[in-house]
Amino acid sequence: SRFLILPGGPRNLGSRVLSLCTRRLVRDWPARFGHELLLAETFVDPGLFVGTVYRAANWVEVGRTRGFARDGYGYTKHARPKLVFVHPLCRRARARLGAAHLEAGLRHGVPKMTLTAAQMRALPEFFHAIDDPRRRQGRRHALATVLALAAAATLCGMRGYKAISEWVDDLSPRALERFRVRRRDGHHRVPSLSAMRSVLIRVDPAQLDAALRAWHHTHGSADSALAIDGKTLRGAIDDEGNQTHVLGIVGHDSKAPWGQKKSA
Repeated sequence: SRFLILPGGPRNLGSRVLSLCTRRLVRDWPARFGHELLLAETFVDPGLFVGTVYRAANWVEVGRTRGFARDGYGYTKHARPKLVFVHPLCRRARARLGAAHLEAGLRHGVPKMTLTAAQMRALPEFFHAIDDPRRRQGRRHALATVLALAAAATLCGMRGYKAISEWVDDLSPRALERFRVRRRDGHHRVPSLSAMRSVLIRVDPAQLDAALRAWHHTHGSADSALAIDGKTLRGAIDDEGNQTHVLGIVGHDSKAPWGQKKSA
């Protein structure tokens, strides 16, 4: 929504309201999401505005966007880059965000890693030997591309079909090219949530596991040690009445999962 101040209003009303909202944000965010908020960010279209209210409230202009916008198919290039303003919400916000290791109170979720451009390009190669469970009719995306996107999202900490799909939707055009996502009508058309789920529940798990282990063997040489842990799943009983046990292996340095095995 747009914040409009009519002519003749009180002086400094815009920066005052923005300051009050920012202070409230600092208090409300931990109560709602459970962790501290360090930095606020906003975008201004320089073709329409100059960001006067943000400058008056001591927000800092850090540059311009690269001129991409979200559409129904991912991202599209346009000719209107936006100004980017940020505002620290605590002392030493920049140092804390730029630290080699994020503070424990700001970390949440599962261990995750960041993929390099070379790893993105190489990942689809490991899935070419997997049998495609889909019919030839109606295939819009290569199986290797779909599996590479799902594997990359999982390596980066996503859990569940919806989280994987949202991670894929947020990829930049350059990242989509590295994963060999096809272009149609000038846009990269990423696989939908239902399409990715259909592939993941039908693909041969043994072939998929072998491909992932091959990728880890190639790119996981930086791990000096592996952490192995297992859990017994409550209520998970196999056909013979045995309770299911899951064993997982994670690299100490890369924080990447090397494999997972289920057994009775």
